[in-house]
Amino acid sequence: MNLPIKVFIVDDHEIFRDGLKMIFNKTNEIEVVGEAESGEEFLSSLGNTDFDVVLMDLKMGGISGIETTEKALSRYPETKILVLSTYGEEEFLERIIQAGAMGFLLKNVLKETLYNAIKLVNSGKNYFSPELLPYFTKKVMNTGDDTVALTDRELEVLQLIGKGLSNDEIAQKLFISKRTVDTHKNNLVSKTGSKNIVSLLIYAIKHKLIDIEE
Repeated sequence: MNLPIKVFIVDDHEIFRDGLKMIFNKTNEIEVVGEAESGEEFLSSLGNTDFDVVLMDLKMGGISGIETTEKALSRYPETKILVLSTYGEEEFLERIIQAGAMGFLLKNVLKETLYNAIKLVNSGKNYFSPELLPYFTKKVMNTGDDTVALTDRELEVLQLIGKGLSNDEIAQKLFISKRTVDTHKNNLVSKTGSKNIVSLLIYAIKHKLIDIEE
């Protein structure tokens, strides 16, 4: 039996936190192990609570979810953060990605989608609400930087990254070792001047290197 995913909720609305806990209590797949009503409270608890995924509110009293994410990741780079947002906050999408969050989820999401997003982020993958894709695509298409030269194999790996495949899955699909996949990923990040895999995907979408409609 798989252990439940341990979730820490950071949101300044008690009713919203209670609602999430009520939803998660109905499943044995997710367990709430901590909560904070501000970024400051969450940061002060880091190192004291064992969790897998953080559900981070974007706008809170005190420091924002973006700043909280940056500070948390500067101390614990492996922290997996999924940001919760409302409509009208899409302008923060690129900033939260650059801060290092692994996902951006709308608060009016269906519970099944929320479960799936948490599972994906916990497994090391990224999740972004499909409703944000039109804004996201338009945003990243606005610049005209030159595209760097990538090998055919790097383009294959990039396409599979865009489909959400893990390193193991990419290795199996391309009949190469996981270490080779790691090397290709590192080369892709380095060549494109990306900060991380999410930044790499922004680059790939901007330069139409992957098919985001698949």
